[in-house]
Amino acid sequence: MSINAPILLFEPDSAVRASLKFSLELEAFNVVLAENGDGDPAVAACLVIDQRFREGDGLAFLADLRSSGCATPAILLATNPTRRLRERALAAGAVLVEKPLLGNALSQALRAILGRAEAA
Repeated sequence: MSINAPILLFEPDSAVRASLKFSLELEAFNVVLAENGDGDPAVAACLVIDQRFREGDGLAFLADLRSSGCATPAILLATNPTRRLRERALAAGAVLVEKPLLGNALSQALRAILGRAEAA
């Protein structure tokens, strides 16, 4: 299965960014690095945002995108997420995937989101 629409990856750590891009591309995802918040979320299939993105509040970054009309599906990556963070992610329409990433948790979440988008 090849995913043509890009997955925009917002990850502050360059080593993690490179690793995620590599592993997702092995699974046929088209990954675009958006390390400075660049990239067009409107044409992306999904946004993958690390909670530490943009001074440690990736969810606030997603909220800014949502307030400007971006409805692109999103995944929030977070280490030891609190109940409050989980609630905020849900309210923002994001799927929360806990780090450290185990197995293929991220690719499974992406496939589930992309499958729902195709069915709609």
